[in-house]
Amino acid sequence: MRVLITGAAGFIGSFTCHRLLDRSDEVVGVDNLNDYYDVGLKEARLVRLQERAGFTFERADIDDSTTVAALFREHRPNRVVHLAAQAGVRYSLENPQAYIDANITGFLNVLESVRDLGTDHLVYASTSSVYGANTKMPFSVHDAVDHPVSLYAATKKCNELMAHTYSHLFGIPCTGLRFFTVYGPWGRPDMALFKFTRQILAGEPIDVFNYGYHKRDFTYIDDIVEGIVRVLDKGAVANPDWDGSDPDPASSSAPYRIYNIGSNNPIDLMRYIEVLEETLGIEAKTNLLPMQPGDVPDTYADVDDLVQEVGYKPDTPIEVGIHNFVSWYKTYYQVDAAHNV
Repeated sequence: MRVLITGAAGFIGSFTCHRLLDRSDEVVGVDNLNDYYDVGLKEARLVRLQERAGFTFERADIDDSTTVAALFREHRPNRVVHLAAQAGVRYSLENPQAYIDANITGFLNVLESVRDLGTDHLVYASTSSVYGANTKMPFSVHDAVDHPVSLYAATKKCNELMAHTYSHLFGIPCTGLRFFTVYGPWGRPDMALFKFTRQILAGEPIDVFNYGYHKRDFTYIDDIVEGIVRVLDKGAVANPDWDGSDPDPASSSAPYRIYNIGSNNPIDLMRYIEVLEETLGIEAKTNLLPMQPGDVPDTYADVDDLVQEVGYKPDTPIEVGIHNFVSWYKTYYQVDAAHNV
């Protein structure tokens, strides 16, 4: 099977490429290697992929419709995993246009190419951020998500709506995956675990927002990727019981599905920091700060649909995940016993 993966040099994208290559799929990776965060880290991920048989890399911007169409025509993928996006809640307050270009225009270009080729299944990344102002816990895919609190979340909600429209009009099987706070080795430098580790090792204080009263459904990268691959293999189908008079947001009379992929186990942020301190053997200095604009206090994934329909539930405890991240970080950045880089 040939799978085209956008965002292949990204955190989740690179792991997904490796997972599919492990089972001998042919993988076409697409990425523009933008400088939202350390390009060197993206290139290092890419080097590991390019050493593997069955992997082809195409450097391209997904917001360029001509380029995307040409890539799809050349490679003619059986399935598509669309992970490329402008990520980050806080950055969306500073550079909103980047989110429209990558997350909306880019997704439209992918949908159009999938439509033209008749691809078997499109799986795309959504986010737990779409739950926005919702406070009913755990967050369920069957609840409406009409009150985003960041432009990033709004663009991802827009992706879900666009996917449904194309699924309804053209019969394209589309599955959206709402990821919950992904962490692990090779992760993004703008995420909390990465920043906290760097700052603690450097003896710098860490910024802890909402005065530490956050809860997050931290989800380990291997669990996220296992969910992606299982969903990719399943294929979205129409829900024969879908009723327009009582519409279920998670399914449709079209071949369309939405799933949460989260640990289903929210952890206090201060406990997360505590495990990191224990792993590093260093006590963190903290700056307790108010909650930032666009953020939400808690996340908690209801994964019943993922369990019932896909047969999978993430289960990596944070103690294991954080240990694996710290081991990778120290090796990658050559941190010695004295905590010097």
